[in-house]
Amino acid sequence: MKSMAEAKIAFQGEMGAYSELAAREFFACEAKLCPTTTFEGVFSSVKNDESTHGIVPIENSLTGSIHENYDLLLEYELPITGEIKLRIVHNLIANPGVRMDRIRRIYSHPQALSQCKEFLKKMGQVELITVYDTAAAVRMIRDGQMRDGAAVASAQAAFDYGLAILRAGIEDNQRNLTRFLIISKQETTPASDPKTSIVFSTSNVPGALHKSLGVFATRYINLLKIESRPIYGRPWEYLFYLDFEGDTREERCREALDELTKVATFMKVLGCYEKGKEVDGRVYER
Repeated sequence: MKSMAEAKIAFQGEMGAYSELAAREFFACEAKLCPTTTFEGVFSSVKNDESTHGIVPIENSLTGSIHENYDLLLEYELPITGEIKLRIVHNLIANPGVRMDRIRRIYSHPQALSQCKEFLKKMGQVELITVYDTAAAVRMIRDGQMRDGAAVASAQAAFDYGLAILRAGIEDNQRNLTRFLIISKQETTPASDPKTSIVFSTSNVPGALHKSLGVFATRYINLLKIESRPIYGRPWEYLFYLDFEGDTREERCREALDELTKVATFMKVLGCYEKGKEVDGRVYER
């Protein structure tokens, strides 16, 4: 297995994106960062050995889950090996010298715009334009030398592209956290505070989900999150993604999963890893 200094980390977006900040905070090393344009590109990069690890957002505390990445976890069958919860601080960013009252267009990722609704309402008659990445929005207004445009992005993006922060911390709620998952071909063994993620499906009969969740309740295993996703091509049938406290090496967890395989129509462990810590992203000098 490669050392962390040799690691290559794939993330969606451009340099200065929140995914890049989460990767730097998680790995805290000289790992090479490999930007991709799509979430699927992250999974593909790891699957094809172009990267040793990938990092993808899976849910935000204000706007909820990123459903595409739940689907990609199952499609690519790459184990989850870690997580990190990054506090998201959004900033209104513009070219140097641009005044707030001159802004007529604001560019950013749809989630970022959604997380700043109250601030943006107060901006009055401005056009909100969505782009695929927050850092890309900053690059666009710089490259276009826009004097009536601004972007919502990280302080890192403003630093990287030499732009000015007109307002800092414009998110609706300061408890704005995004949980990122780490994926790799190499499974991990959590040293402490373990967490396990699984996916399963049930028969479409009364009590099936209740019976499935009961295997954890009877063993006093704490459930952390459950998310349903439609099964492609099978209308009104669902997969359930479940996170619970515990290690698959623990007897009670092994017993619960063994029993679940008997009552569910499908079950797969997506990863067993250490619970992620909350961190504030910093600005890194390149």
